[in-house]
Amino acid sequence: MTIILTNDDGIDAPGIQALVKVVNNKNVIIAAPQEYQSSYGYQVTTHPPINLQHRSEVEYKIAGTPADCVTIPIKQICEDVKFVLSGINAGVNLGVDAYISGTVAAVREAAMHSIPGIAISLYPKSKLNYDRDLATKWTSEILANLLERPLEPGGFWNVNLPHLLLGDTDPEVVFFQPCTKPLPVNYRIEGDNFHYGDEDGKRFSEAH
Repeated sequence: MTIILTNDDGIDAPGIQALVKVVNNKNVIIAAPQEYQSSYGYQVTTHPPINLQHRSEVEYKIAGTPADCVTIPIKQICEDVKFVLSGINAGVNLGVDAYISGTVAAVREAAMHSIPGIAISLYPKSKLNYDRDLATKWTSEILANLLERPLEPGGFWNVNLPHLLLGDTDPEVVFFQPCTKPLPVNYRIEGDNFHYGDEDGKRFSEAH
């Protein structure tokens, strides 16, 4: 059984290295974007050609979107893909964020091929540091939990971790239906230019 590890923050982002630790030497392919692809949503590359660099025996750097990074391995690299893990994303993907999130788009693409997947995101509070080792530990525990739960064909899990600090008690795992409310967005206006600004903290508190 082969597991694809991907993300939307780029192949050298620390989140995907955390996932490597989580899967702990299982049979994996790392197939991730060459560059930062956050908020690209379910976009696929139809032109120009998608450049692929084979960086190691199991690592592929792809000049495409997160969805491309799932489709190409499934179609061209490995026929035995059974699961996709995407993340750990630097920022939450709650509610309708899931429609614009590249992290979630990767597992949505997998689901369309009848391959289950889990998207994992992390809520960083402002500029405060969080404990990456703790994030890895909690991700491992959550994955063990979810892998024991039935998942309907074509479905996937979207996981959001709270801000993680050493010494915190383990958070309660809460399951809820996807939110359909619009994003709480504020625009900063400068002349004729509108600068997008979301409200991650408000979205996270409303979800819980």
